[in-house]
Amino acid sequence: MTLAGKKVLFFAGPLYEDLELWYPKIRLEEEGAETTVAGLGEKIYQGKRGYPVTVDTNVDQVHAEEFDGLVIPGGFAPDQLRRSEKVLQITRELYQTGKPLAFICHAGWVPISARILTGKRATSVRAIKDDMENAGALWEDSPVVVDGNLISSRTPADLPQFCRALIAALRQGPRD
Repeated sequence: MTLAGKKVLFFAGPLYEDLELWYPKIRLEEEGAETTVAGLGEKIYQGKRGYPVTVDTNVDQVHAEEFDGLVIPGGFAPDQLRRSEKVLQITRELYQTGKPLAFICHAGWVPISARILTGKRATSVRAIKDDMENAGALWEDSPVVVDGNLISSRTPADLPQFCRALIAALRQGPRD
């Protein structure tokens, strides 16, 4: 239980990528972390592959200081999530406090809209590579990229590396 006492926030929205939410959520819980899934208003979201998630709360009820880290799954949900000023605020605040901020696949759209990627190394699904670079990210084609407290991966195939990096960052705690 290496992460006992740690609290990790997950964002969820319509057509999230099932594996990119559930795999890290289960891994973190196996390590003893408490996870909270926050949505945009609905109580249940269907994943792209049809697996539902029941959210614990609405993003409007969440405060960044309550959490030790953030995971943003990909799929189509990030396109909706990035339209929420509260999602962007939470993302910026967690980033600014040095807490681990992990995103995978299309989830790069959220930190892009939060304007926190300029000059930072990151990766994503190739489909949003141009978006990442246009936001100032130094895009890399790697299974996982860690730059300070930012942890990014490309696709579900990279989830083992993504989760190892996320668990290590949560063990370490906030970075300056």
